[in-house]
This record gives sequence, structure tokens and C-alpha cells, in this order.
Amino acid sequence: MSKDEALDGIREAARGRETASEAKRKATAELRRFATEAREAGVSLSQIAREAGLSRQGVYDLLAPR
Repeated sequence: MSKDEALDGIREAARGRETASEAKRKATAELRRFATEAREAGVSLSQIAREAGLSRQGVYDLLAPR
């Protein structure tokens, strides 16, 4: 592999990471919104945690004021 090919690979991987980071930010915002709505509807933190695949502390952190 040449130096240029390696650098192209690094740039492509970096773009992929940025795309994944943006997708994670959007998914987290969506999860926060639905978890907030669920709490307002009376869903327990434990159930939200189970459904989201998070710990209860993870839900508390998700719902904490920003």
C-alpha cells in the first residue's frame, strides 16, 4: 500500500466515524425525547431502561437537565 492509499483510507475512515457520530447524536436525542414522553405518561424508569437497553443510571443520565 502506498502512502497516498493509506492516507485516502484514513480520510475515508474518518468520514465514516463522523457519519456514525452524527447518527449516534440523533439517536440519543430521539431516545431522550421518547424517554421523557414515556416518563410523562407514567412509564417507570426501570421499564424505560429495559426497553432502551440501558441501566437505570443510564436513564437518569439521559434525562438529566442539560
